[in-house]
Amino acid sequence: MFGLSFLVLLVAGVGWAYLKLGGSIDTFSADGISGDRPPGSEQGQNVLVIGSDSRSGSNSELGGGTGEVGRSDTAFLLHVYGDHKHAVAVSIPRDALVDIPSCKGADGRWTAPQRNAMFNAAFSVGETAEGNPACTQNTVEQLTGLRVDHTVVVDFAGFSELTSAVGGVPVCLPQDIYQRDLSPKRTTRGSKIFSKGPQTVSGQRALDYVRLRHGIGDGSDIGRIKRQQAFVAALMKKVKSDGLNPTTLLPLANAATDAMTVDPGLGSADKLLSFAMSMKNVDLHNTKFVTVPWRYEGARVAIVEPDADALWAALKADRTVDGKDASGKKSGGDDGKSGGGESADKAPVSGKGIGVAVYNGTTVPGLAARAGELLRSRDFTVTTMATASSQDHTTTVVEYGPGLREQAETTARLFAGARTTETTAPGIQVILGTSYAQNPSATPGPSAPSTVPPTVADEARSADDDPCADLSYG
Repeated sequence: MFGLSFLVLLVAGVGWAYLKLGGSIDTFSADGISGDRPPGSEQGQNVLVIGSDSRSGSNSELGGGTGEVGRSDTAFLLHVYGDHKHAVAVSIPRDALVDIPSCKGADGRWTAPQRNAMFNAAFSVGETAEGNPACTQNTVEQLTGLRVDHTVVVDFAGFSELTSAVGGVPVCLPQDIYQRDLSPKRTTRGSKIFSKGPQTVSGQRALDYVRLRHGIGDGSDIGRIKRQQAFVAALMKKVKSDGLNPTTLLPLANAATDAMTVDPGLGSADKLLSFAMSMKNVDLHNTKFVTVPWRYEGARVAIVEPDADALWAALKADRTVDGKDASGKKSGGDDGKSGGGESADKAPVSGKGIGVAVYNGTTVPGLAARAGELLRSRDFTVTTMATASSQDHTTTVVEYGPGLREQAETTARLFAGARTTETTAPGIQVILGTSYAQNPSATPGPSAPSTVPPTVADEARSADDDPCADLSYG
């Protein structure tokens, strides 16, 4: 269901729709957004998109379950790079096991943190029909270490209306699909609802297509995520091929704004349009879809580290999944404003022959991966990336064993304000403090290798891919 939000952010900003958008945008309260947030960045923007499968209101007619509590059916973090030409959407499985921080419930009280909980449980904190997008946002910020600039929620009814407004979306299926595949509690197979091969779907049929989980592929939520990513790519391609004109955009904008609930930062026509216009130059070919690194853990999904941290660190550095610098800044080294420890008036740091273990001594996710990227770009050998024994470090410390003082001081030059200390343990260990999170070292230049795990880069799907070229997502 995330295609609705993604498209309205990309194309509804065209001026044709302006008068239609005023006064029709619902917002959720910002009171539940945590005060303990990652720092903002000038490099790119992050939009959290949540598909809600609440059965309240008009959604009850679309089937698929019972109950009035809002639930998140799917979610992804959209990172729009600083050059405003590239974007990547990172799907987070609803069954992924994460830590949910303290969240504000409908009664105004803050809940106790939850450890090792399913990701979609964050949206249900407070058990209200509209769900708790602020809690999901808090969870994503804690998980990724990235500041979420905006959050958008889309419901069943809105998704159905959108696909009808664009005249249907081309899809492909690897096999025939029957009623029991959509409703596995049926005792009989039922009638065929989808035929094998290419077809166009809209309304209820489009909703059934993206919700389909059983009787196709491996029957998992991961397989469904891949199909949803392919659907969004086809939806974007369809809208752009139809042309950005009043005839196509007005129905799209009306369907989108009727179904969206957004944070206050997007809660008016001018705010939404201004943000959308900032993304109007994002090209379909440069829009990628990936899934956070994962593995099965029983019936649930575990997020794989340090691969996930490496992905978040790459996004924080505005590096694409194929390793390109998409920050929009000119190359040429530090400009003295990066806050790095490597001064522009000193010779570049070279770590050849120096082995370093890196430990995150804070509660900010992704720091060890970020520091590891920096060290490797300067030819250090990174032997370990892990969490420190305690997470209360404020200053970065470089510990070194006997005879390694000079190498430790070389290492410390990469971290602003770092201090060195000798220990009896062999080797060099960097324990990162909150000073590094607040004032990170210079991001490696364009020649630095990407830290995006190869499995993530390999699975990246472009928004202009042919939806029938690969049926493996079925």
